[in-house]
Amino acid sequence: MEQNASRHAVVHYAEIGLKGRNRPFFERTLVRNIARRMERWGLERVERLSGRMLVYTDRPLEEPVWREALSTVFGIAHFAPAHLVKPKMENIRLVLLGRLPPGPVDSFRIRATRDDKSFPLTSPEIERELGAAVQERTGWPVRLRGADLVIGIEVLRDRAIISFGRLPGPGGLPVGASGRVGLLLSGGIDSPVAGFLALKRGCRVIPIHFHSRPFGNWMGSEARARAIVRAMQVYGMEPYLYTVPIGRQQREITVRAPVAYRVILYRRLMIRVAEALTRRERGKALFTGESLGQVASQTLESLAVVEEAARMPVLRPLIGMDKKEITALAERIGTFELSQMEGDDCCQFLMPSRVVTRPLLKEVQEAEAETEMDRLVREALARADRVNAVSLG
Repeated sequence: MEQNASRHAVVHYAEIGLKGRNRPFFERTLVRNIARRMERWGLERVERLSGRMLVYTDRPLEEPVWREALSTVFGIAHFAPAHLVKPKMENIRLVLLGRLPPGPVDSFRIRATRDDKSFPLTSPEIERELGAAVQERTGWPVRLRGADLVIGIEVLRDRAIISFGRLPGPGGLPVGASGRVGLLLSGGIDSPVAGFLALKRGCRVIPIHFHSRPFGNWMGSEARARAIVRAMQVYGMEPYLYTVPIGRQQREITVRAPVAYRVILYRRLMIRVAEALTRRERGKALFTGESLGQVASQTLESLAVVEEAARMPVLRPLIGMDKKEITALAERIGTFELSQMEGDDCCQFLMPSRVVTRPLLKEVQEAEAETEMDRLVREALARADRVNAVSLG
């Protein structure tokens, strides 16, 4: 076990600290999410302190474990494994010197805070005394700005907290603080990234996957969507998804609608079905992975006529990103490779030879009137299946 394995970690947040009177609500949500994430590692409790939190486990955890556990919890700005000692200078010095990481360290500094003003030393005096002790023990140079290692000392009334370094969290708001939304999860590169950004803004995300069953490789498409949802559990994605077969509805649209409007009508169908499922889950908005101008069907005019089919807001967090930026984020969050799994995208099924790029709402509505869209929506909803993505392979 590593020398600095610890039963505690100090967690700092940033954006939550700006929430004024609503701050306790965001803190409670973050505590709940940390507790849920830490269950597998033997969580004892999460304590709320002023501007930060302290996590307790029933056994010491090494730094890589703390990193795996907390680096994906939205709402955390940064964190560090920590050690608790009695608030006496001699105790702090002994534990600090005994827990120093093995060198070499290019530079270090001590950053001390003193919540207990009755402590005999001021924060600068604590820093100087402990800094001198560390330098005498190790020979490491001190650097007050840009130090390679920052050692934190927090003196409270009943204890002192010693931490080494600072591990980055994902930032954002804790999942659950901003309500529920539905995510149109195609299984491609873009929509998982949109779901990640919805989670980062504190939304509970309900994945909704459309496939072309009974046509094409719909089983591969569904398996890919389940794999993506499982991978995003670490960020707080819901552990289930809705799978909706629309192959027969798409085939009817191809028979009844003009060729150039098929994709628009497919999307209006999916928007209506996704909205109904999201309302079933008490959701308030839809998220999609659309980016302006990325493909022929994602012009402003096309996005507008598709969105007209919905009553709730349709949010597009990727709207100003290009494919390179989206792909980089997909690689960082671990969904890019999964999006390459074999499976047919329902939007490619019965893809027309040409797509209207400047659709007029009146013409779209006229084309849609020939499709009995309300019936198609009802039939798709009747076949929607709520799948536990975690238990299935």
